[in-house]
Amino acid sequence: MFKKLDLYILSQFLVILFLSIMGFVSIFLIVDLIENLDRFMDNNVPKKIVLEYYVYTLPYFLSIGLPMSVLISTVVSLGYLVKRNEWTAMKASGISIYRVAMPLILSGFLLSGFSFLLDNKLVSYGNEKRFDIDRDYVKRKSRHKIKNTLKNLIFQKNLKTHISLTKYSVQKEKGYDLTLVDLGHELISKRIDAKKINWEDKEGKWSINNYSIRVFDQEGIEKKVYIGKQDTLIDLGFFPKDIHQQARKPDELDFFALSDMIKKLKKNGVETIKWEVTRYLKISFAFTNLIVVLCGIPLVIIREKGGISFGAGASIFVIFGYYAFIKFGQSLGFKGVLSPIISAWMGNIIFLLIGIGLFWKSRT
Repeated sequence: MFKKLDLYILSQFLVILFLSIMGFVSIFLIVDLIENLDRFMDNNVPKKIVLEYYVYTLPYFLSIGLPMSVLISTVVSLGYLVKRNEWTAMKASGISIYRVAMPLILSGFLLSGFSFLLDNKLVSYGNEKRFDIDRDYVKRKSRHKIKNTLKNLIFQKNLKTHISLTKYSVQKEKGYDLTLVDLGHELISKRIDAKKINWEDKEGKWSINNYSIRVFDQEGIEKKVYIGKQDTLIDLGFFPKDIHQQARKPDELDFFALSDMIKKLKKNGVETIKWEVTRYLKISFAFTNLIVVLCGIPLVIIREKGGISFGAGASIFVIFGYYAFIKFGQSLGFKGVLSPIISAWMGNIIFLLIGIGLFWKSRT
């Protein structure tokens, strides 16, 4: 009987979930297309490219629509049980709210795992591709976060190598006024200055011109100088992707790329609080699907007379309150008030306790 009960609840939940996701994704697509239509038309973007743009955007729309769809599915599927007096019959048969909730909570766990993989695989890949399309085909008021021209860049490839550029073109992979200093054993061992650098993809090296290469001895005294004006291929020890990373914000990277970036930054002695908070959020935010299930179930049961209408209304406050606490925790983490892991999980912990409290109240 219990297996049939699980299948019955899950079948309703999954049907409503599918319809909700389709609805949200369709709305997001239509709104985004209307917003971008003038940009596509002004820049004569081919229809095929527009189609590709939205194919790559679909995972992102699915990601942001999934938690809301899960909440709606939880409230509506249980609301139907209450409305049709099936929940009353279950209680009379000795079936508790915990037993009814089991298949939905399990679904919340599985959907949280799916959300994590979706965000850190398909969404990140799709965002990268659509940003490329935006940069290559939509020249006017590009909305993506990666700037096409970076100015006054200063970064470290490792603890010893310091690099600066006054300007760098992301699209053309061309930089100006390079200064590269290799500190060696605390004292400078080499310095490279170049008026212009250009990445040569076939050779896998940089082409530099109007350059000087200075070599220093162990005491930091200059012993050799090489000067050239013609284009010369040279291995500078870094790649365009290393420069591109300087233009990207933490929330634009997936969990695995963030972990690699944090390791690199720590080796270079760079502050990583924002990066660490964002990395933990990549995990905690995936559990939104479980949190909304835990909060949504008792909202329907507590006020059986209100049923779907009360549950739906209360759910709006739950989802917005949850997002508000997520942002609040993120802000405290960025400022160093809370540790990265606590700031990232604060919203989850608070609403998990709220969900447990609501379950306790609805058990009778």
